[in-house]
Amino acid sequence: MVVTRFAPSPTGYLHIGGLRTALYSYLWAKKNSGKFLLRIEDTDLKRNSQEAALAIEEAFQWTNLSHDGEIVYQSNRFDLYKKYIQQLLDEGKAYYCYMSPQERDALYEKQKANKERTKYDGRYRDFQGTPPKGIEPVVRIKSPLDGEISFDDGIKGQVTFNVKDILDDFVIARADGTPLYNFVVAIDDALMNVSEVIRGDDHLSNTPKQIVVYKALGFDVPKFYHVPMILNPSGKKLSKRDGAMDVMDYKKDGILPEALLNFLIRLGWSHGDQEIFSMEEMLELFDPNNINKSASAYNAEKLSWINAQYIKSLHVNRLVEVLKEYDLDLSNYEKRDELIDLLRERVKNINELKSMVNSIIIKPNEYDDKAVEKFLKGDALEILGAFNEALKAKGETTLAEEFKEVANSFLDSKGLKLKHLAQPIRIAIVGSAVSPSVFDVLSIVGYKDVVQRIDALISSSL
Repeated sequence: MVVTRFAPSPTGYLHIGGLRTALYSYLWAKKNSGKFLLRIEDTDLKRNSQEAALAIEEAFQWTNLSHDGEIVYQSNRFDLYKKYIQQLLDEGKAYYCYMSPQERDALYEKQKANKERTKYDGRYRDFQGTPPKGIEPVVRIKSPLDGEISFDDGIKGQVTFNVKDILDDFVIARADGTPLYNFVVAIDDALMNVSEVIRGDDHLSNTPKQIVVYKALGFDVPKFYHVPMILNPSGKKLSKRDGAMDVMDYKKDGILPEALLNFLIRLGWSHGDQEIFSMEEMLELFDPNNINKSASAYNAEKLSWINAQYIKSLHVNRLVEVLKEYDLDLSNYEKRDELIDLLRERVKNINELKSMVNSIIIKPNEYDDKAVEKFLKGDALEILGAFNEALKAKGETTLAEEFKEVANSFLDSKGLKLKHLAQPIRIAIVGSAVSPSVFDVLSIVGYKDVVQRIDALISSSL
């Protein structure tokens, strides 16, 4: 069975690089009828944030990347890790190291002076003497002293590390007993039966250390996929300004979760020239072995375009549910379908959609100064008032075509053209000179409110 996991550290927000990794892991597990697990790596008790942990869960709920089983918190597993530390100590595969900070600093300074890589020199690897007083020892694992560590990466191909270039007897537990990252990751992946690890290639240098732990404990080594990073358009590390912000900030910016996932899957993976992928298509087509070997460039315009495509194509009911999350409930609005269909082609994000919806369904309490100055001059208000009287004379008017017929008849009788009437009507109805087709807007607002809004504008301008 394919079992994948996403294992963030709750020391900050979940950014889009992490969400992309989670998406890849989710898709590969579900495509193979496997399991996708969520593990919070919170062993660094000093840096952990409960708020960050909750934000990670919130992001998963928003994007609907459902994980299997309960969330695993490493902070609840310290007794388990201590058991494996003791096992390695008992088997002679790990040992207590009593090197003092002063010894360490002196060693590293000497190595730097000799232009050597700074690393622990194994001085306590086979220590049998009396431990020095006043030193709380760390626990180090016995790494291979020479040779190579190789593994087949699903994206990078065969990866080989020379042991002398990258390894030493690295620490697996601090002096206070708390275990370190590379040790607990390997244990948890093994005990959670993780078969395939998909993660950012910033973890590539951790892999040989984790393989040392796997082998020391007799665990199977999983398949690795190290995904190239997301860079900014200039090819540099992504900053918050470029898009490396909290995943939930994308929601605040009006991005749909469907659109964000679609955008992320295309950052490093493709299927021909196809740009828009439903979740069903992602599950059918995605294969981590086809992830690009090179880094991807973040493109804010592409995300905006994808988001607009989703707004245009999603069912009205879905957009109504989304708008509720933005404190706008159209559930009982009689003409919600017509309203959303009228506006969806004009907006790129949910904030714009909400703003345009409100401009139509809420009576304006102020009017755009520039629009008033430009379009309500001369006899514009007089013409608007006369049109309103024509509407009242016609009586209940419902359809856009009916409003258009009243307007055309009125304009013909006055020898006027639509340009003399359309913008004043817009100002009266939505408070500005910007709206979709004026007659469609009138139809949605409804006869009674149209008449009242026009009267309100004329009264306020007298």
